Amino acid sequence: MNQQNTRLIRLPEVIDRTGYGKAWIYHLINQNLFPAPIKIGARAVAFIESEIENWILEKIGNS
Repeated sequence: MNQQNTRLIRLPEVIDRTGYGKAWIYHLINQNLFPAPIKIGARAVAFIESEIENWILEKIGNS
């Protein structure tokens, strides 16, 4: 992973990019079908932008 280009995005942006709701995203995470978030604080998580982008591109490629 190129650390200079690594960006963390929060759940609202993931929801905007995927069109999925919070509950569905966490359902997919629990099924290992969506990139898991990382902890960035005691009560905060974020997603690695490149993992989300790759997941979206994979879904487009499979359709």
